[in-house]
Amino acid sequence: MPATFYATHSPFSDPGELVAHYAELPGSPTELARIVRDLVIHRGEGELFGHTHPADRLHNDAETRYTDDTLRILLARDDSPLTRRRPPEHRFVGTCRDFSLLLCSFLRHFGVPARIRSGFADYFRADDFHVDHVVTEYWDENRGWLLADAQLADPSVVGAWNVDFDPMDVPRGRFLVAGEAWRAIRAGAADPLSFGLQPPAEGPLHGERFVAGNVRLDLAALNKVETLLWDIWGEEEGDGDEWPGPSLPAASRPTYDRAAEVTCGDVSLSAVRQLFAEDDALRTPRTVLCLAPFNGPSRVTLR
Repeated sequence: MPATFYATHSPFSDPGELVAHYAELPGSPTELARIVRDLVIHRGEGELFGHTHPADRLHNDAETRYTDDTLRILLARDDSPLTRRRPPEHRFVGTCRDFSLLLCSFLRHFGVPARIRSGFADYFRADDFHVDHVVTEYWDENRGWLLADAQLADPSVVGAWNVDFDPMDVPRGRFLVAGEAWRAIRAGAADPLSFGLQPPAEGPLHGERFVAGNVRLDLAALNKVETLLWDIWGEEEGDGDEWPGPSLPAASRPTYDRAAEVTCGDVSLSAVRQLFAEDDALRTPRTVLCLAPFNGPSRVTLR
């Protein structure tokens, strides 16, 4: 059953021997999201908090794949209960993926079905560009699957962005899962250059191939393989240890059409499990190529 599958830990969300530190956590998803927000600071939020990240933390914290390792880093800096708000200098310096995975871990601890979703948000810029982003999707007994953005769980942060909604119920039109972005591009309803980490004028991480890569990440996450956002595999690796260009071979598009079909709308667990198991181009191998933004490329064998 989907509820059972997503209510249990993956190797990435499991707190392991540090689970005792979850004892004081509240059971409310909203409260858990605020706790996450008070434990993590985004790599790009230094100015927002009037803080300068030490270079080693800026470069290394977000290379942490597993929740137990994230907890070790947090507790080494401040061994107080996780429910205690950390000052910026004691927080884990991560990305949207780290907010989302930690919230996912907390929710699964309480038996709440939860999963992370890769896609694109329209609320971080004033223009029409959709920013690469990750949120948590969790099960509400009354309303079904809801999108939660723990990065927005602090009201003082919300004011910095184009947010006029409850962060625990992000409208589906404001955050497009990667498959929805892919389908809009394929239908000619969206410009592929309007999706990515930066607009074309600011960097190369945008366009059709970037969206396809997010479709791959989203399918993996729906299978509880919650890799780093810069872990790549298969044809996405290109010819060398660098980000491939924005174009995607025409022959590859049907692969992502299939992946988008099963990752959009009412997700069928059996369909995402089957495609992930059967398609060598989409399935995450044991060893991936990590294109770390600061530390450079390396081959990493996953747990």
